Amino acid sequence: MKHELLFGLTGALLLAPGLATATSGLPGGDHHHITITSHEGDDDLLSAGLGKTGLASAVAPAIANPLAPTAAELRRLNIWANYRALIDTTSNGGYGRLFGPNIDLDGNDTLGEGLIPGTEYRTSQNVRGVKSVTLLVQVPEHFDPEQPCIVAAPSSGSRGVYGAIGTTGEWALKRGCAVAYTDKGTGAGGHELDTNTVTLPDGTLADARDARRSALFRAEISEPARQAYIAQHPNRYAMKHAHSQDNPERAWGEATLAGIEFAFDVLNRYHQPERGKHRRGKHAGYRPHNTLVIAASVSNGGGAVIAAAEADRRGLIDAVVAQEPQINVDMRRGVTVKRGGTPVPASGLPLYDYTTYANLVQPCAALAPSVADSPFVSFVVPAFGANRCAALAAAGEISGNTLIEQAENALAKLQAHGWEADSNLLHASHFGFAVSTAVSLTYANAFMRAPVTANLCGYSMGTTDAAGLPAAPAASPMPTLWSLNNGVPPSTGINLIAEDAANGPIREALAVSTSTGLADYYWDGARCLRELLDEKRVRHSIAQTEVNGRLHGKPTLIVHGRADALVPVNHTSRPYLGLNNLAEGKRSQLSYIEVTNAQHFEAFLPFPGYDSRFIPLHYYGGVALDLMWKHLTEGAALPPSQIVRTVPRGGSPGAAPAITLGNLPPIQMHPAAADRIAVSHGTVMIPN
Repeated sequence: MKHELLFGLTGALLLAPGLATATSGLPGGDHHHITITSHEGDDDLLSAGLGKTGLASAVAPAIANPLAPTAAELRRLNIWANYRALIDTTSNGGYGRLFGPNIDLDGNDTLGEGLIPGTEYRTSQNVRGVKSVTLLVQVPEHFDPEQPCIVAAPSSGSRGVYGAIGTTGEWALKRGCAVAYTDKGTGAGGHELDTNTVTLPDGTLADARDARRSALFRAEISEPARQAYIAQHPNRYAMKHAHSQDNPERAWGEATLAGIEFAFDVLNRYHQPERGKHRRGKHAGYRPHNTLVIAASVSNGGGAVIAAAEADRRGLIDAVVAQEPQINVDMRRGVTVKRGGTPVPASGLPLYDYTTYANLVQPCAALAPSVADSPFVSFVVPAFGANRCAALAAAGEISGNTLIEQAENALAKLQAHGWEADSNLLHASHFGFAVSTAVSLTYANAFMRAPVTANLCGYSMGTTDAAGLPAAPAASPMPTLWSLNNGVPPSTGINLIAEDAANGPIREALAVSTSTGLADYYWDGARCLRELLDEKRVRHSIAQTEVNGRLHGKPTLIVHGRADALVPVNHTSRPYLGLNNLAEGKRSQLSYIEVTNAQHFEAFLPFPGYDSRFIPLHYYGGVALDLMWKHLTEGAALPPSQIVRTVPRGGSPGAAPAITLGNLPPIQMHPAAADRIAVSHGTVMIPN
């Protein structure tokens, strides 16, 4: 039996058609206003009126005045961008056939455009000192007060509050559950330093001096310091995750719990059943003991739901479903990961370690002849990659007398650092799209709690011209930044600038390193980011984010793709299974599902080389949620830990046949012995 928790909103609802505000008194947080909006007809909860067709369209929703979008226009654009960022929205990839707004809970195409009317409630609060954490609750019209449910959906990556709408949000809304979203204190909040313009929680803009605490984010910088900085560094930007000086990841679990508490507040205040119903009696109101709560999300959001379950001392969460969770595992208890009976070369390293290592080595490894057919390999400039190989060799990081030998050794070094061979073909695209560099720099700033004026490791963020030089943008990215930016530049025209390059300041990819005199993808900056791993402040910040494996016996499913090159299984889900085994033993209700031919970026799946080789892990995330629902509502057993061996679509890159259920075998309740994942005394045994 869960503990009962009392909730209450203070203040009065200001009644107005379509939009209202109230004042919230959230447990443990500051008092903030609630914005309440009704969404129906051509403006629903799931798609902002775009429906299945509009979400799949590559054409962004129109904005009447691009210089001053309305909050409603920004919401629609935000939902469109975030949905497409996490889902393959092509029919050949399964959208509209196997998943999507039109597919009902039984897997049938019966829901038309999939519009889901309801009401939205948004507020913000400070969580463990992390400022301006956005909380948003969606309550669909078909929410059933007799069978109430809440699904917590923290955002993936560094995205804003709608970052999980296309994954967890869609599933939950179809079920009739209230959805408790949070941006976890990251989100696409920007500060345009030249104009002193900041983002507000609804995406609209304000002057930083006027906004003050009401801003989604504003850099902590005095006016004289801002003027001095932009005099030397014009057209630069501060971003919330990187420059808030909060290390928001330390509070992702608590932010998820705050979102659940807010959902209870909302339901008890605004969605009580009519008089005469049994809830008006002894057990009136929605409480943890009578409301089903699942915490579920993807990537950073997946890490947040695991952290929330560990921190849940109030009994809010009934179950957890985490897909490809980014977690920093506390490895001090002696976890071992084996594949095919052999210990893996490295496991349980924190994100900052393996990401800065990837940023160092990937541009060289991308030139290895053994991965010459990597998707987007052309995005890595051969001359720049060769110069990085030379810098790595000179530093003793790799070996080899020829470029081919060096590149192949770099690829081998990535495997030795914990990546599976299944990820080999993905390193080129991850570096070519600046994923490794962007994540390394964002987390370096967050973990160092560095102000934007620090230009940490010689980097800044700003707009550039065609030559890569800092320049005023043709149009400011700020009006739509909240909607379109992923929170980790380069994004929406805000690029990474190498301030200390020999030819700088210049866009980082074009930088000539001072130490080498070569265009080598800014070796100086990459090496500096790597060396920060030894900084006391970085190590302390990483320790603040570590998970401990204690899930309090909550039923939990973790689903992860074996080929994940951004969040490698050897550093996250696999060792977490061992850590949980040590922490909970026979009390554990965790099952780990590892899916072959699955990687991190679903939005890449329509592109040549991705389409023919990789399947949508999103499909299995939905299956896992269905299995958990049946477990909680019908008492059905959960599947044991296992490998799911999928079948790639095949065909020519860029012309793969349409995916079918034949490519996507089910998660088995009784997997074959060769597919079973075992764990004992902290040792995780993964079959080949």
